[in-house]
Amino acid sequence: MRVTTRSWAAVAVVCALACAGCSKEEAARPAPQAVDVAALTVKAADVPIAFEYVGQTESSQQVEIRARVEGFLEKRLYVEGSVVKPGQPLFLIDRKPFDAQLDAAKAELAQQQARLITARANLARVKPLVAQNALSQKDLDDSVGSEQAAAAAVEAATAKVTDTRLKQGYTTIYSPVAGLSSFAKVQDGAYVNAQNSLLTYVAKLDPIRVNFSLSENELLRSRDEIAKSQLRPAPRDDYAVEVQLADGSIYPHRGRITFADAAFSQDTGTFLIRAELPNPKSDLRPGQFVRARVLGFTRPNAIVVPQRSIQQGPRGQFVWVVGKDSKAEQRPVEAGDWLGDNWIVSRGLASGEKVVVDGVLKLAPGAPLKVSEAPAIQIPTLASKLDMQQGGAASAPRNALDAGAAMRAAPAQRGAAATGAAAGGGGGGADAGGGATRPRAAGRSSARSEAAVGQATPPPGVSAAGATPGTTSVYFATASSRLDEEAQKVLQAAAASLQGNDKVVEITGYVDATGDMQRNIALARARAQSVGRALALGGIPPSRIRLKAPADIVGGSENDQARRVDLVTVGAQ
Repeated sequence: MRVTTRSWAAVAVVCALACAGCSKEEAARPAPQAVDVAALTVKAADVPIAFEYVGQTESSQQVEIRARVEGFLEKRLYVEGSVVKPGQPLFLIDRKPFDAQLDAAKAELAQQQARLITARANLARVKPLVAQNALSQKDLDDSVGSEQAAAAAVEAATAKVTDTRLKQGYTTIYSPVAGLSSFAKVQDGAYVNAQNSLLTYVAKLDPIRVNFSLSENELLRSRDEIAKSQLRPAPRDDYAVEVQLADGSIYPHRGRITFADAAFSQDTGTFLIRAELPNPKSDLRPGQFVRARVLGFTRPNAIVVPQRSIQQGPRGQFVWVVGKDSKAEQRPVEAGDWLGDNWIVSRGLASGEKVVVDGVLKLAPGAPLKVSEAPAIQIPTLASKLDMQQGGAASAPRNALDAGAAMRAAPAQRGAAATGAAAGGGGGGADAGGGATRPRAAGRSSARSEAAVGQATPPPGVSAAGATPGTTSVYFATASSRLDEEAQKVLQAAAASLQGNDKVVEITGYVDATGDMQRNIALARARAQSVGRALALGGIPPSRIRLKAPADIVGGSENDQARRVDLVTVGAQ
């Protein structure tokens, strides 16, 4: 018992000394210093987004050039690979055999005409003699039959001359369209027949098509997000298409969706969509692989943070937020679409919270913070190329077009192929063709600028006509060239955006596909003049306003799109 008591006493003394030492160390340890960080106060806003797909260019009209007659190919009349015009001769087949056939057909025609003259003269002599009963009725019937047979033979000979003349004309082979020519598949001196009648082809380049596909999962996801108000489609289902080339540069002309397939492909399970873009300088060639960005969707009440603020941990993505008493708090989040160098946070943050964007590597839960305000994020608009031209991150292809919108964007079949009359820039037309949309009420007009997504008119200070390659569209009521109040506001904003520069604005009116064509052309010209006068009243010199000839619709035939006027800025005068 004595040994045990002493041992416990020794342990008690050692513990007391240890506790005293700990108290001294804790008293000597300094309070943790605040970490210098930069924080951003996030705010919910409507954010325009782009969905990106891999696409391939295609000629809007590729025509095979074939020989219609057999013969020896005498000469190739064009430079292989050059741009040819409609009606330009491409090949020449030896026409001497056809000249001989034509001469023979003409001779046969002359022979039959001589027989007809003789038969008619004989009939003229027989008729009075039969009337005097000098000849029988049979003689009259024979003369009438001979005259009719001779007339039929003349008609047959005439048709043979026409057919031979056509074949003679087919010896010179012309290009039916303007476009880029291919190499000659048959060389000079070769015999051309039905087996090798394909001589070359001509591909129309303006406008040019871009085909891309979206999967069934993407389509269903977008429908679900639209139904839940997490994704807002473009007003009037008017989607622009922007193309990024292989080197990362942005093609300067935008287009519209013109076709959506009626069914999914049984082989790939994807939904084919086609866009048409102006190609006035033939920069795009058929067969190129490009990235097609569909512009026009909006994320309502979205929160955007810089990509560097989102960290990856064992349990997923998280950010550091400034909590109570300016202390660091770790917050799990769910990131959605990319937007240039920023990320849309779909879950985990609320408007008004402060997110740490710089200094995150020094943080720990509960660490005191010395906060400085980070600059606010500039939300890009559709007219600003979404901050992706300078090498920013591309939009994540997580969603797709709404199938109904895509189908409504498909043009009605009206026989005539869409032409390049609405090509922009150097092509003498609008920068982007019109896509077909749902019909609107005929009683009022409206205006919409791509510079301001989700707004009927651009806000003050926003260039309505201006951020290249943006296009401002002004819509008119049926059979009217009068600007309503909404359209006037858009044109006032467009004029204000042009005050500080010397850019030229091109104005193009579009021709309605129904009714009297000449009247529709005159109405399209009057609408363009109304827009030009409004810009002049806004202080734009007439020398900077160019009225283009009325154009057909590229990418749609519905009347709603034909009742619009496009404004495109094309650079200094």
